[in-house]
Amino acid sequence: MGRSANRPKMSVKERAKQFMPFSALKGFEASLRQKERIVVPRAELSEEQKDELDFRLREIETGDMITIIYFQAGEYIKKTGLVSKIDMSARYIQVVNTKIMFENIYHM
Repeated sequence: MGRSANRPKMSVKERAKQFMPFSALKGFEASLRQKERIVVPRAELSEEQKDELDFRLREIETGDMITIIYFQAGEYIKKTGLVSKIDMSARYIQVVNTKIMFENIYHM
């Protein structure tokens, strides 16, 4: 069977749309993930833990590979990557594109 002479040729963009993923329940997966998230209170660090973090922050340089655990929006997040910036006066460290305030760091 050949193409009908009456049907116009479909553009590449229109043809690609046919193969795009379809979600009948748009936003459902994100909603499920939000429900699965367990909100936890922020842990208070001891003076010894704060001193250790302060020491480690002073040792880190731009370009170092680190793993850092920090508190954000009711949960602890673990991030591994290259340090792209450290600002001691503004009190933050940037790991790849993620800016992390010193007071939110739990462990490095």
